[in-house]
Amino acid sequence: MAHDLVLRGGTVVDGTGAPARVADVAIDGDRITAVGADVGAARRTIDASGRLVTPGFVDLHTHLDAQIGWDPLATSSCWHGVTSIVMGNCGVTFAPVRPGDHRWLAELMEAVEDIPADTILSGLPWDWESYGGYLDSLARRPLGVNVGGLVGHCAVRWHAMRDRALDPDATPTPDEIDAMAALVDEAIAAGALGFSTSRTLRHKTSDGRHVPGTFARGPELVAMAEVMGRRGRGVFGVSPRFDGEGPAEPRVESELAWMAEASARSRRPLTFNLTQTTEQGDHWRHAIALAEAANARGARIRPQTTSRGIGVIFSLAHQTPFDRGPAWQRLRGLPLAEKLAALRDPARRAELVAEPGPSLATLARFFVLRPEDGARYEPDPERSLAAEARRRGVPPAQAYVDLCLETGGRVVLNWPVLNHDFAAISEMLRTPVVMMGLADSGAHVGQILDASQPTFFLSYWVRERGLVPLEEGIRRITSDTARFAGLEGRGVLAPGAFADVNVIDWDALALPVPEYVHDFPGGAGRFVQGARGYDCTLVNGQVFLEHGAHTGALAGTVLRSGPDLR
Repeated sequence: MAHDLVLRGGTVVDGTGAPARVADVAIDGDRITAVGADVGAARRTIDASGRLVTPGFVDLHTHLDAQIGWDPLATSSCWHGVTSIVMGNCGVTFAPVRPGDHRWLAELMEAVEDIPADTILSGLPWDWESYGGYLDSLARRPLGVNVGGLVGHCAVRWHAMRDRALDPDATPTPDEIDAMAALVDEAIAAGALGFSTSRTLRHKTSDGRHVPGTFARGPELVAMAEVMGRRGRGVFGVSPRFDGEGPAEPRVESELAWMAEASARSRRPLTFNLTQTTEQGDHWRHAIALAEAANARGARIRPQTTSRGIGVIFSLAHQTPFDRGPAWQRLRGLPLAEKLAALRDPARRAELVAEPGPSLATLARFFVLRPEDGARYEPDPERSLAAEARRRGVPPAQAYVDLCLETGGRVVLNWPVLNHDFAAISEMLRTPVVMMGLADSGAHVGQILDASQPTFFLSYWVRERGLVPLEEGIRRITSDTARFAGLEGRGVLAPGAFADVNVIDWDALALPVPEYVHDFPGGAGRFVQGARGYDCTLVNGQVFLEHGAHTGALAGTVLRSGPDLR
């Protein structure tokens, strides 16, 4: 009998790290049924000759918890080959939730992840209380991609301790620990992929207090891990407290100490966010070494990092580096066409250029992304706004105005704050214990846009720089991340695996510059970024995207952990 679909004659990179080979991939229903030469007839055939055929990419670190409620495609992630996402990172989730606490959780997400609370409240049905109810609600909606989640410490702690959850000196009572453990157990039993917590000092509530769990002590954190240990499933995700005053090394050591205990005692895998920063020196090397030492003693710890800098992006359509000046402030909120008209007016342009702005030293760290060049994120000093101003012989504000007018407002400035040293990124990416992650898709929608990490990793580090072989590069963003999250049957191309697949024009793979759009509920804005080079993406056997355009297929599913291994 004919297969439902055959991808014919592509170069199969199966996600395991095995050598690439020319082969057909046969699909029936939501599963791959054969990979090899001449797999037989098909009701539909896609010619993949001259193309790479890879598993769909698995993104371990997203904050699409809100957006998935109104955007089943999970844009921009889906445009970059991502077919499975994990939400609920950094301790921030919408469940468990008591009646009447919806606004509190929405405002917490707004404060931590820069997603407007009113958009969240209007865009989600809020037809759940438990985490299991939340997963059931997700399962009732059409989904373009596969969606799983971690249950967040913030929601769990607030549910059990109320306002005491925010007190940095509060120690949970035994009853409160039991209440939190019961909430986590319910979540894991219902299919949560794990538990996450935030300890970084960067994450605060709308009133300036640190989020629940920031100052939780080791016994509380270990107790949450042991819930997963008893179930025999689930991963522990951590946004660690490496930041703070003074040398970072003591904080790295104290954080890795409780992580090692939590992982070893629960026998569950643990991952933590890791980036290079100027202020903290080589703390990232110290963290990796401690993780490796802990693993040698029985823990299962893997840092995760990004393939490029994490930073703030600026465009005339939303915000600029000069917006503190009154003349620039008067442009805020205007449509792009009106802003460009103001820049063309000689009197207003002179007023804008005359205002004091950031120093040349600061603007040397703002890198120009031109539409005609695409989004090249490496921090080349010659691509900075300061260098552009020197070449033109004008003040930086004038150079920026000229760039905006020359590109119709499409020029983007990229200001990397974390992982701005590509040598450090290169070293981390070559370290086997380090995982790909931390794209933060769906978060900080008006400030950063890192959902394009898979495309950048493949086009820059694998194709252009040759940091790792193609097969290893694909493995790092497919089976490696899928296996860590416990997603059986994802991230590989093999008979019996789910048919999440990308067909990629390798030589054409590229990133356009981000753009600012208003497509959230209520007209709220965000940055988006597409990609070139993805011929098509399949989710659970159905063609989901063709050259970035949605086909109408919504075959995604809720990813649940299981079964219990008790």
